Amino acid sequence: MPTFTAFTKTKGKAPAEAIGDALEFLDPEPTGVGVFEIEDGSGLWEVGAYFTEAPDEIALALLAKANDAPDFVISELPETDWVAKVRRDLAPVEAGRFYVYGSHDADTLPADKIGLLIEAAMAFGTGHHGTTLGCLKALDHLMAEGQSFDNVADIGCGTAVLAMAAAKISDKTVYASDIDEVAVEVAESNVRANDLAGRVICLEAAGFNHPVLSEKAPFDLVFANILKGPLVALAPDMAANVRPGGHVILSGILNPQADEVVEVYTRSGFNLVERQEIVDWTTLTMVRTA
Repeated sequence: MPTFTAFTKTKGKAPAEAIGDALEFLDPEPTGVGVFEIEDGSGLWEVGAYFTEAPDEIALALLAKANDAPDFVISELPETDWVAKVRRDLAPVEAGRFYVYGSHDADTLPADKIGLLIEAAMAFGTGHHGTTLGCLKALDHLMAEGQSFDNVADIGCGTAVLAMAAAKISDKTVYASDIDEVAVEVAESNVRANDLAGRVICLEAAGFNHPVLSEKAPFDLVFANILKGPLVALAPDMAANVRPGGHVILSGILNPQADEVVEVYTRSGFNLVERQEIVDWTTLTMVRTA
């Protein structure tokens, strides 16, 4: 089945959301619509839609013009077995003592590594991206310094790879939350595949907004591998949910955005412990001091 995509950009959230809403009423209708802020400080928003039939180019052009947006860029994607492609292209990843792999690479797991099994079909947060890799390395660095963590949360967990890494270095329960229902289902599947059922508890929540998280706070360690905007907004809640002396590992931050995130978290009572860059992405390790 062919797949067509259509993308445009707008200045500001309101016109982007207006386009996104209008796309739902096109004929043929899209199978999916996304509205995202471009996290580069430009103030631009991207609107995209996916179709299984060629979209109505005239309707898209009129929609863009009505909202003062550039013409949609329309593309037809080749038919691809994406799971097979991911399995071919994504080799296992080492991050200190951690080893992230798919079931097709199970026989490559070194005896001296902590294995984290993530299936290729669940590729958001496999460890190959600089953000996830940075978080795993940051955890490894804290462990190498003799840190230990009894109460851990992974906010915006995706595949739950970070929560599972924390669970495998402790005998304590780790809490993994995500705002997206599908992500929570993916996380639960990965938890079962890694024999961590009951050790990693997956929750659907925005930030810390869940009664279980409220009950278990304050945490010794919190991962938040999301994006700069949500990280900045989360800073006051992070301070309220991390104990003094507790650590946070923050990522999803483009390198030029890191100073702003450090500044916001410093104002919220955190000090910078480590800052590492992997290609375009920065991971920050900070400790709560107040």
